[in-house]
Amino acid sequence: MGETNSKGKKEGKKGEKHSKKVSKAHKEGKEKLRHDPNDDIAKYYEVTDKVLGLGNFSQVKMGIDKESGEQVAIKIVDKSSVKHKPEMLTNEVDILLQVDHPNIIKLLDLFNCDKYLYLVMELVTGGELFDRIVEREQYSERDAKEVMKQLFSSIDYIHSKGIVHRDLKPENLLLEDDDNDTKIKMTDFGLSKIYSQEFMMSTACGTPGYVAPEILNCGGYDPAVDMWSAGVIMYILLCGYPPFYSENDAQLFESILEANYHFHSPYWDDVSTEAKDLIKKLLVVDPKDRLTAKQALEAAWFKTNTENSSNPLPKDMKDKLVRHNTERKDKSRTNITAKPAKK
Repeated sequence: MGETNSKGKKEGKKGEKHSKKVSKAHKEGKEKLRHDPNDDIAKYYEVTDKVLGLGNFSQVKMGIDKESGEQVAIKIVDKSSVKHKPEMLTNEVDILLQVDHPNIIKLLDLFNCDKYLYLVMELVTGGELFDRIVEREQYSERDAKEVMKQLFSSIDYIHSKGIVHRDLKPENLLLEDDDNDTKIKMTDFGLSKIYSQEFMMSTACGTPGYVAPEILNCGGYDPAVDMWSAGVIMYILLCGYPPFYSENDAQLFESILEANYHFHSPYWDDVSTEAKDLIKKLLVVDPKDRLTAKQALEAAWFKTNTENSSNPLPKDMKDKLVRHNTERKDKSRTNITAKPAKK
């Protein structure tokens, strides 16, 4: 399903104008790369056998800059595996070329070869955010606040650049290194989209549990979908379990469509009122009433130091997060295809 404007018409002259802006940004982004994209990667980097991650169409390996000795992450995309969906590849490249933010993974180089596309990115070694939380002996609301401030800042940045992520979830929040427990990096722009205000997105995509209601409704949607996902992440950070959960996708989607979630006792008893208020303004069914990232950064939660904000969250919270962490890793990324249950 393609993208349409607010009247349902396919993209026309305004869309072409937007595409030209994207092309200009793409050209400017290429000028920031270290080397010529048409050159041979082997001249500049050693691609080791160490696999850092696997995707549906790619794998990420450890690389070494031959001149400086710097360790990097190299995403290797088999071009034949995406030949029927070339936009997936071009979208991610276009976006990575445009972004430059301290909380977003940075593209250092790219090499466009016959069979493979190599994306050379900064190496982050701290692992997934949620993994670190369950490893720590203490985790507080203040820590959650620090993480969310960075997440909202990065969302505000990409939205200002005309980019919507569309797949924000714990797997896509990595820690910079082993020495910092809260410095995050947003990653994986494979489902992201460069959008125009004149045209609503309509492709059903995302991850069950984090997807916004308007996507499930199969209508047009806009960048507000990222703020819904951020609300889900914030909820989990503060209690250890997701606001929407069911083994049955149809039932899960029904609860999302109705924003049917609760702040259960005793798990939420010690969480501040300001934190709950912010979540309530993010997990809103109507995207027009949902806070933007810029508005979220101005929330009272970030300006208020409650007495217990530095106290460790209950052990039960960590136990629940361990279970949630294990369950979500057992499930691979899934495009939204199931229909909500009928009432």
